[in-house]
Amino acid sequence: MSTSVEAAEQAGEPAAGGVRLRVPASSANLGPGFDALGIALGLYDEVSVHPTRSGLTIDVVGPDVVPATEDHLVVRAIRATFDEIGWAQPGLALRCVNRIPHGRGLGSSAAAIVAGVAAADTLAGSPLGPAGRLRLATAIEGHPDNVAAALLGGLTVAWFEAGVPQTLRVEPAGEVRPVLFVPSRRQSTEQARGVLPEQVSHADAAVNLGRATLLALALSGAEPAVAVGAERSRLLLAATEDRLHQPYRLPLLPASADLVRRLRAEGIPAALSGSGPSVVALAVGGGQAAAAIGVAAPGFSVIPLTLDAEGVQVETVDSRE
Repeated sequence: MSTSVEAAEQAGEPAAGGVRLRVPASSANLGPGFDALGIALGLYDEVSVHPTRSGLTIDVVGPDVVPATEDHLVVRAIRATFDEIGWAQPGLALRCVNRIPHGRGLGSSAAAIVAGVAAADTLAGSPLGPAGRLRLATAIEGHPDNVAAALLGGLTVAWFEAGVPQTLRVEPAGEVRPVLFVPSRRQSTEQARGVLPEQVSHADAAVNLGRATLLALALSGAEPAVAVGAERSRLLLAATEDRLHQPYRLPLLPASADLVRRLRAEGIPAALSGSGPSVVALAVGGGQAAAAIGVAAPGFSVIPLTLDAEGVQVETVDSRE
């Protein structure tokens, strides 16, 4: 156990080496990139973590009701990380400012898990490192797409090798201006996965392979650019087509399905964000972002955002703030 936690146990106060984190929302799948592609969004949860001698206190600011117990997802991720590292479990004092809507396909659970894993790993001196954080956060979350984006920021591709999650991050094109459409209703990820077929045709798989490859290229900011401006938008419109999950999920979400259809009819690349029910428009440039915002979306909150390029940010703090 580190000196900071030992001192906290002796004094019964938060350890001097607490941490404060900012972790982004994320949008996964983006149409054809099922369980693989993700982007980090400029919408953030903030979490402060301080080890204490004993007990658990959680102060939460935000619209969603979350447990103030050991069942809190950030706490569970912290505990799992300390167990992985081999640390004795301290008491904890947490403060969470939650801005990422829960149950809307915006990576709220991945953000909470990444916050807990990064907080505990930092307090322990970062023995896990980036690869270990990805591995542990994926094990808790169940899939790596949102986790990778929340950890690293930018555009990420995630996959498994011999059961171990891997990811590659690239800088996204700066002219991409995501616009979120967030409904008031939630969507259960388990229910959304439950409607997916166990098998798909070779034809549908081939279409998605081409679209997902095109999507990664069209979103990338690497030079030489695949396209710019209207041509990038045209490519993204084609690249966000999907045959693996949206045809099965959208019938459960008629309002989201109608919004995706109307955005695409205006030439705006749009897809479910994750498993929904939120919709993400991958607008190119301010003009198309304004056009997306202008599309009627009754029942949805419309949130224009930037792309996040940094992923989870962690700083040490000397007092409970």
